[in-house]
Order: sequence, then C-alpha cells, then structure tokens
Amino acid sequence: MKQNWIWLDPIRYPDAQTTVINGWCDKEPHHYAVCEFVKGYSFTAKIRKATLTYSGDTEFRLYCNGGFVATGPANPGGDFYISNEVPWPTHYSFTSEVFPAGNTLDFHAWVKMMPVRINEFSMGHGGFMLYGTVELEDGRVEEITTDATWLCRKNHAYTAPDYYDGTQPADDFAPAVEIDNRWHSTPAPIPPRMEQDILPNTFTVAPHSKGEWDFEYPLVYSGFIHLKVRTESKVEMTLQCYETEVIQATEQYVFVRDTEYISPGIRSVGGYHVLAENTGDTSATVTLSVVETHFPVTRCAMTTTSDEDLNLVLDVCRHSLKECMQMFESESVLHCEPMACTGDYYVEMMMTALSYGDLRLAEFDVLRTADILRVKKGEMFHATYSMIWVMMLYHAYLFAGHNELLTKCEDALELLLDTFHGYLDEKGLVENPPSYMFVDWVTVDDISLHHPPKALGQTFLNLFYYGGLIYGVKIYEALGDAAKAERYRTRAAALKNAINTHLYDPEKELYFEGLNTPTREDLVSWWMPQNVDKRYYRRHSNVLAALFGVHDNPADLLTRTLEDDSLGYFQPYFAHFVLEAVRVNGLTHPFTRRLLEDWKEPIRSCPKGLPEGFYKQSDYPFDHSHGWGGTPLYALPMALSGLEILEPGMTRIRLNPDLLGFASATVEIPVPTGVVRIEMQEGKAPVITAPEGIVIE
Repeated sequence: MKQNWIWLDPIRYPDAQTTVINGWCDKEPHHYAVCEFVKGYSFTAKIRKATLTYSGDTEFRLYCNGGFVATGPANPGGDFYISNEVPWPTHYSFTSEVFPAGNTLDFHAWVKMMPVRINEFSMGHGGFMLYGTVELEDGRVEEITTDATWLCRKNHAYTAPDYYDGTQPADDFAPAVEIDNRWHSTPAPIPPRMEQDILPNTFTVAPHSKGEWDFEYPLVYSGFIHLKVRTESKVEMTLQCYETEVIQATEQYVFVRDTEYISPGIRSVGGYHVLAENTGDTSATVTLSVVETHFPVTRCAMTTTSDEDLNLVLDVCRHSLKECMQMFESESVLHCEPMACTGDYYVEMMMTALSYGDLRLAEFDVLRTADILRVKKGEMFHATYSMIWVMMLYHAYLFAGHNELLTKCEDALELLLDTFHGYLDEKGLVENPPSYMFVDWVTVDDISLHHPPKALGQTFLNLFYYGGLIYGVKIYEALGDAAKAERYRTRAAALKNAINTHLYDPEKELYFEGLNTPTREDLVSWWMPQNVDKRYYRRHSNVLAALFGVHDNPADLLTRTLEDDSLGYFQPYFAHFVLEAVRVNGLTHPFTRRLLEDWKEPIRSCPKGLPEGFYKQSDYPFDHSHGWGGTPLYALPMALSGLEILEPGMTRIRLNPDLLGFASATVEIPVPTGVVRIEMQEGKAPVITAPEGIVIE
C-alpha cells in the first residue's frame, strides 16, 4: 500500500511543522512538540486479525483499542557529528499484528517531534504514518491508512523535553493534513520492543504541604517514567532519576487534574527522588513506576559455576545486556549514543550470541553501519571501530549463518578496506588517518586514549586494520570471490611486515604504540592531537598483535604482556579483546579466571548494573548501564566449552570442555534449534546434551 503521511494543520500550528535533523544540533528554534492522532474504524463483521505497518518522526507510541502496540521508529543509525547536518537516507517502519475482540479498531498515537538524544534523527518535519489490512471473519479483507479523516492536536502540556505543564488548555481534535512523503520508510528487520510496567510505588501529598520521597530499585532498568496522578488540587513535582547516586535526569511537572503521564524519552532508572508540593485543599495520590522496555527476549542460555561471586557477575552482565537491547544494541541507555559505537555493539553481539542467542538486532546494526560507510565513503568518526565492523560482520555471519548479510554489505566492506589503503605511507603503515580513536577509556600522561596522538594510537589502528583485512579475506572467501580475497590477503601480508619492521622493538621484544613523527597540521584537531616525542609500551597493541597473530610467537608475547604490570591497565571494553587473545592462543587456564576477577569487586559494591570502567577517570562519573562491559557473559562460556563453530549457523560445532579449575560448571549455548548443555563436575566426564539437527565433534 502507498504510505500516506499526516501531520498537524500548518495554519493551526505553524510552529509545529519543522524541526532540527539530529540531537547534536544547537540551532534555534527546535520546535519541540508532542502531538496526538486518533482514528476509529468499525466493520460489519468481527475482526480476525489486523496487520499494521507504521512509523513516525521523531518518536512515537502507538495504541490500538487501548492496548499498547509499539514505540518507535527504529533508529536509522548515524555517526558521531559526521554528516549529521543532513537527514540520513533511510527511515524505518515496524509491522505488527493485532487481534482485537470485536469489530472495531480505535487508534491513539503520541508522536514526539524533535530529536532530543544524540541517537535520535529526524527528516526535519513532523509526521506519522500507518497503513494495514484488516482480515474479517467473513473472509473479506479491508485496507486502512492514515489520511485526512484522522484527527489530531498538539498536546500543549508537553512544553519541553523535561517539562509537563498540566495547566495548559487542551485543544479540540481536528482533521489531520496529508503531507509529502519525505521518509519512504523501509520495514525494519526486527520486531518492536516489548514493554512491562514494573515496580510501582504510591505516595500521598497532603493538602497545603510539601514532601520528599526516595524509591531505590534493585537493578538499573531501561524504560519510561510512568506517573498516575489522582488530584483535584494543583501539584507541582520535580522527579530526579538516577542509576546509583548521581542524578542523571530531572523532569518537572504541574498537575491540576487526574493524569496519566509517560515520559516521551527513555531513561536509565535505578531509582527516583521526588519532591512534590500540593497547594490545594484535597490530597493528591501519585503512583510512580517504570515502563521497562527492551528488545523481545524469548530465551536465555545460562552459564553457572561453583564460584557464586562469578555467578553474580554473569547475572549482572546478562541483565545489563538485555536493558541495552533497544532498537539497536545501545552502548548505554543513559548516554544513548548513535550507531557509531561499533566496538561496543560488537562486544554486545558476542555476549548476545552466548546468552540470548537472537542476532536479529545485531545483524540490523551491521546493515545500518554499512549505510554509514556508504554515506561517508568509507570513513567513520571512530577509525578503529570501522575495522571492528568487519569483525562484527563476519561473526554475525558465523553465528547466524545468513550469507545474504555478507552480500548486502559487500560493497561497503570493499569501500572501507580501500579507504584505509589510501591512508598508507611509503613505509606501508597507516600514517594519515582522520583519527586514531578509539583505543580505551584510559588516560596516559594526561592524554586520553579516547582520541590519542599517533604515539599512543598508531600501532593499535594498524593492528585493527590488519584484523579487518584478515576478516575481509574470510568474508570474500565465504562469498566465493577469490580475486578480492587474494587482494586483501596480499595487503594483509604487506601490512604485517610493515608493522613488524617499523613498530616492533626487538630489544624489548614488544610493540610500541606508535611512531613519534609529527602529524600533518591539516589533520590536527581536538580528535587528532599533534604527536608527542615519547615512545610508549603498553598492553593494548601487544594484546592485539597476539590476538591477530602478527607476532611470530603470540602466546609468548601475550604471556609476557599480561605478566608485566608496567605496561598499564585496561578497561572492560578492551578486556574483551584480552580475553579473546587468551582464548585463541590456548591460554585460558592460566589467565581466564584471573582476568575475570576484575569484575567481582565493582559488581559486589554495586550489583545494580555494569559499571563503565574498572578504574575511575578523574572526576568523570561512571554510569551503571554499559552492556558492552559484560564480556564475561561471552568469554566464560567460550572458555569452559571450548566452542568452535565448524559451519556458519552453528549446525556443526566442536566442543572441548574444560572446568578451568572450578569444582563444577554448567554451560548452555544457544543454537538454532534450542540449547546445547554441558554439565561438568570435578573428577567426572562432561555430560553433553544437544537438540536434534546439531552435529557435535
């Protein structure tokens, strides 16, 4: 069916038509608005099923017959800063089936216009669209669509993103206006998020009084603030939302009548602090809860060991990962960063593969990142993350087995690898990239490794480029393109030689982090500091050299690197690559359990969610909703099971169970037809059970 988009009448609402493109923009006016759309349909026969496709700009909630249908739309992606001054080329819709009891469909949609968070994008104009088919029990099929018969109004109470003023008068509903289709929405290959209202607390504000209330929750949840207010008095409220202690969001409200309020934007909620004042003559009652929302989870594989502290770590990792599974694998619901955080989403994908086992969201992330690469001609804001995208693409294929994912990304992959080839200098090294970021959330000599100079980032980026090349070879081999596989194999061999020639210190038997040659002045920026004179030896590049096999004796290099504390520390993000290097080099026994100890104390001290780091960075307040910090959820079951995927899609796997010194352990591995279960106990042979259709060696 044709997409009919509707919006408010421009004569009635001239200031609620256009808006900024993205949440980074600081131009005025933004034209923030929350609008309502309603429509009722009545049919002469009972409805068997209605199939609905719908979308909105910028964010919406859709109800049918009083029941929740979905929030949306699916985020188009977007890079940091780069090209965010124009609309992204792809907009997405969702499709849902509803099964009403009776012969009516009554729709109510709340549509927010204006990006608020940095992961939100707009086409620059408000809009809402719905169309669908209604199958009736008498066999007829009716079509429905948004048009001028739908009614709408601007809800003036939503005066700003964090302010609700219930004293504002409500407009009457009036006919919507059909508008040009700027969006041309593409169906998202994922279902909409699920919702559940959790942890309600009720308090009463007495007449002519003030009060304060604190509601601490056991975990950090991703969701919407939900208020049910019963009042005949004027009640002014301030709600402060926090994860642990630091206030991270504040909303203000004025209520003068019975009201149900759901925040237009998602929050990371570990608790609420509420201040309320009732200036009227009657009591007011408020019920406060969280509308928890995340990608639908239908199964969960569990790994447990005889170490209860480690089991708690896994539980928190699992919960934080689920709360970060939104309309993409969000790095943190508090930060709500865009698709540019590829390294974070790669780690979360690997965690998902060994826990929830549903890679639809991760595969969609891969496709949307390919769009970024096309728009940006192969250059992303985080240079290392673009190379990690290649690893993400290959591992998504390896776990899920969808060859079409490789086919859809083939052009973006070639564009990316060839763009990096253009950064090489006469030595054969990446010398003039747009940046060397991101390395790790670590500071060295007051220099942040978020955006390091060449001396602290060059080797790291070259090694990830090498990793991108060797994974590119695997992808082109899977695609049957021998010529491109050979092209990138040849480039990888040349890069490996250049790294070992120019970035390795044979006396120390270590890789240093980069050359001390000056950075070209035209490249210098806040994100690319001018180079420094000092030579640095750290764990980061040496771990990657072992992980990707650039060193001739990677196990020896990795052992020396991890035993040498002078090489500095790393944070949970990079710990994923450390644990992977340990696994692929056969060093799980001496190192896996020792490395996992780093998670115990932070989670023991705050088991509500995953901290952003092991070590504080100056006065930066860590949050506790970073799913990518939970790589034990992937690393431990991989180490215990010895899993190798022999055929993409996991229909044929190899297992080499190892207790790693635990008294007992149970590992569950999601596969397409169920779960492979490994039960291990000290002194006994492992017991392995698997669903039909899975071949185990």
